[in-house]
Amino acid sequence: MTLSPPLTSQSDPPLPPWESLPTMYDLPSENPEEKGLPDEFHFLQPLLLYLTFQPINWSPELVYSAADLNLYYDLEHPLWYKRPDWFGVVGVSRLYKGEDLRLSYVTWQETANPFVVVELLSPGTEDEDLGNKQSQKDKPPTKWEVYERILRIPYYIVFSRYTNELRAFHLVGGHYEPMNLIDGLLPMPELGLSLGLWSGSFRGISKLWLRWFTLDGELIPEPTEEATVAAEEAANAKEEAAAAKERAIVAEQEATQAKRKAEILAQRLRQLGVNPDELDD
Repeated sequence: MTLSPPLTSQSDPPLPPWESLPTMYDLPSENPEEKGLPDEFHFLQPLLLYLTFQPINWSPELVYSAADLNLYYDLEHPLWYKRPDWFGVVGVSRLYKGEDLRLSYVTWQETANPFVVVELLSPGTEDEDLGNKQSQKDKPPTKWEVYERILRIPYYIVFSRYTNELRAFHLVGGHYEPMNLIDGLLPMPELGLSLGLWSGSFRGISKLWLRWFTLDGELIPEPTEEATVAAEEAANAKEEAAAAKERAIVAEQEATQAKRKAEILAQRLRQLGVNPDELDD
């Protein structure tokens, strides 16, 4: 005999939506046909990279970076593109032909290919991002193939916010070779920069972030940090000025007291019949 589950009483209250409906983990912000579209982290992390990408070996006017922008790479297949989570270029104008914001990055119309590209792992994109997926016949090549073999991008970085694992590859002899961290950083001497992980707060969110450093390991500050530093320096300068003024007042008071003591001493000497002005030094 099979027992049937008890029927729910009509008087039972309905379950709240957070118990009865799918959560954000069940409904990710992704197009089923194109995995890896931005979530909130995919907005903030590239923004931090964008704000701190300041190659010291290049004029700011010849530095360009973008996030989630179509990157067209094959003149024979002009509709094929990749969309890196973030990429940086040196040697090109900040504006397209020095005139307008870019709608996309079309490599056959630019003077330089990206120099560094960053992919942030998303569920379902790991195999392609890490070069474990092969391209199919008559289909566009994978990201790895485009970055390594077609565009020959010198540095390829992959970061997972789920495991906090940072993996980096450097183009050597036409192939990507794994890079080792040096004192926790990935140096890129051609840029005068290093890339590494930083534990801190960005836009009010405290976690482990990927960001740019100098080759010596100093943080490249983003604008709000620069403003904070400037405010702290101004406050310190104000405190130092106030302290200097206080020291000047104290010194003036001490000088007045010393003068008064000298006058009292001179008066007493005169009362004893000694002229203080005739005393030898």
